[in-house]
Order: sequence, then structure tokens, then C-alpha cells
Amino acid sequence: MKEIHIVGTQRAGLFTDVTEALARADINIESINVEQVGGSTVIVLNVDQYDRALLCLREFQEIQIVTEDAILVKLKNQPGALAQIARRFTDAGISLRSVRFIQRDDDFALVAISTDRTEAALALVTDVTLF
Repeated sequence: MKEIHIVGTQRAGLFTDVTEALARADINIESINVEQVGGSTVIVLNVDQYDRALLCLREFQEIQIVTEDAILVKLKNQPGALAQIARRFTDAGISLRSVRFIQRDDDFALVAISTDRTEAALALVTDVTLF
């Protein structure tokens, strides 16, 4: 799964501008996370048309776009499930860049994990990887 990270100066309307631009291009947002960090806004999203979204977002001169591969895993929604996966990466010397819950219900959680070594990390979680 490919993630798009958008970093821009915190301003009213940035989130609206980004989501409206994607809507005009008929790009569906599959997951999104928005946070304020210092004076910046950080938007992390997954879309149904990754390449088109990158082209669409070029219209914004004031933002930086960083793309990243993420591993999508399905874990039991129970205490310690995420810690067990984190331990695998730590024991292999793999650093985590980001971890985000994409969806949760009573039984399972979908988690997007980005690391400094995607291929090696992927090999460690084949039992819980969705694809």
C-alpha cells in the first residue's frame, strides 16, 4: 500500500483544499489522518488512484509531498497484538517510521506500518499481511 504524506504550513482551509481537489479529480480517499505539528499541518492519506492523486496535488505550491510504502496487516483487536508485531521488527533491527490504525472493529484491526526496510519487514509479517 502506498501512502501520501502532505506537509504544509498550518492554515485554515488546507484540508478542505486538498480534499476538494481530490474530489474534483474523482479520486476516492480510502483513509486519512490529519495532525497539527508545531506550525505545520501533516496529512497522511491512502487513495484509490495513487498516481493521479500525486499529479492532482501538484497544484499546491505551498505543500511538500512525501510518498511511502506501507505494509497493511490484520491483527486481532486484543491487548498485545500490536506489541507482538513491533517486537518482530525490533528484534530484526528494523525501525518504524509510522504506524496507523486504518480500521477497527470488535474482532480485528487493520494497521498500516511503514519501516526503514519494507522488504525485510514484509517477510516478518507474512502471517498477518493482507496481500
